[in-house]
Amino acid sequence: MPEIRRNLITRDWVIIATDRAKRPHELLTPKPSKIVLPQYSANCPFCAGNEERTPIECGRISDGNGWKVRSVPNKFPALVSEGEPIMTIQGMYRSVEAVGIHEVLIEHPRHDLTTALLPVEDVANIIFLYRQRYQEIRKDRRIRAIIIFKNHGEKAGTSLEHPHSQIAATPIVPTQIRVRIEEAIRFFDDTGECLFCQTVREEIATDKRIILKSEHFVAFIPYAALSPFHIWIFPLRHSSSFDEITDAEVADLAVTLKTVLAKLYYGLNNPDYNYSIRSLPTDSFAKDYFHWYIAIIPRLGITAGFELGSGMYINPSLPEESAKYLSDLQIPE
Repeated sequence: MPEIRRNLITRDWVIIATDRAKRPHELLTPKPSKIVLPQYSANCPFCAGNEERTPIECGRISDGNGWKVRSVPNKFPALVSEGEPIMTIQGMYRSVEAVGIHEVLIEHPRHDLTTALLPVEDVANIIFLYRQRYQEIRKDRRIRAIIIFKNHGEKAGTSLEHPHSQIAATPIVPTQIRVRIEEAIRFFDDTGECLFCQTVREEIATDKRIILKSEHFVAFIPYAALSPFHIWIFPLRHSSSFDEITDAEVADLAVTLKTVLAKLYYGLNNPDYNYSIRSLPTDSFAKDYFHWYIAIIPRLGITAGFELGSGMYINPSLPEESAKYLSDLQIPE
């Protein structure tokens, strides 16, 4: 019988469609014949050797052989860096000048790699630059929220093959972030507990939806996952803001993130996906009620009329079965 589950963190009701649940292999998206990408493309602005096409840098991590990761301004930014986020009020209408920061983080000098296949130390470099840019951007008094995200594949919204992710910093707090904070505060006021910490404790104790657990992180599919193979990665240590992550945690997160993405790569035929880092607004620091985390959303289905008309999700996969499939999956050497 279908089951409607409540996701306490997002406040979404999710229909777990058990009567039409699909086995993990039935969710594989057919891929066209594999295209072998070159290590270097003369037409790619992100490839090593083409740095003159992105001459302005916001940050980089290098070694003795050159850069490992670079952050550059987005050529087609959704937000502009000059000006003030002035609000205009006309009757019932509100608008704010789209002042903020929009950067592209070039994840590797090579054109043909993806995060799932990178060496762990290269994934760590990506996370180190995320932290570096987050710490720097939050100093800008105009910024209220920093969103770090990656689009992988056409269905996820990517337009360039070269491995990259993005950082967008906005002068307002997006509603989705605000709702999560409000629910976290309500839960803390009612129970005296952090909703995220309790979620971690209960998921580990139940051990039905865990994909992997490391020294500092746990990756799992939520009880009321909004979509097939929707994955959360939580730090085990209570930490409100992503930029509080320690060097040891960066190294551990690199292993966790790479492993999870590699399991998706091999287990689900390299699906298109998005991931984002969810963190506190920049005017807040350590809070007892909030806990930063990473959400990974494989693009294995479509948002159709029911979802758009109701705001509810239908998940045709069982979170417990999906988590077991990924947990048991062996990654090739």
